[in-house]
Amino acid sequence: MRVIETALNGVMLLEPDVFGDARGFFLESYNRRRFNEVVGAEVDFVQDNHSRSGRGVLRGIHYQVQQAQGKLVRVVEGEVFDVAVDLRRSSPSFGQWFGAHLTADNHRQLWVPAGFGHAFLVLSETAQFLYKTTDFYAPKFERSIAWNAPDIGIAWPPIPGMDAPQLSDKDRHAGNLADAETYP
Repeated sequence: MRVIETALNGVMLLEPDVFGDARGFFLESYNRRRFNEVVGAEVDFVQDNHSRSGRGVLRGIHYQVQQAQGKLVRVVEGEVFDVAVDLRRSSPSFGQWFGAHLTADNHRQLWVPAGFGHAFLVLSETAQFLYKTTDFYAPKFERSIAWNAPDIGIAWPPIPGMDAPQLSDKDRHAGNLADAETYP
């Protein structure tokens, strides 16, 4: 596995070793021992999630203020632009973001530790998105920040054939970072 450090302390882009031939391919999508070596800590995943979305669907920026979740995310069908936002007020990179294209073909994964918000935009006709979390979903602690919050300034790629993303009501009504409940 190749590890690509990002400008956000703790956020890592992971490229697994892929072994392919005329029959297809094989890759190890998760190995607890190797993953813990890479992140430098014991990470315990408690939940696996799978979502399927159509072109232009934007989910996020989501996080939980208690029961904060670390997420290991990947795409098994299609393409997304995946984003992590540092929401730790004590961090020198508070409010900064990192984005990467995750596709079924490049097999990349993004490690988004607890303390970060997470979002993704579907760029292909459909995308299936898998992610492991370090804590359980807790709706009462879930928060959202607007995908286009000017105090974060994410440079989202254009959506092929669309002018604007498709949003849930929750994401449509989310506010700016300055008004958000964040981490210490």
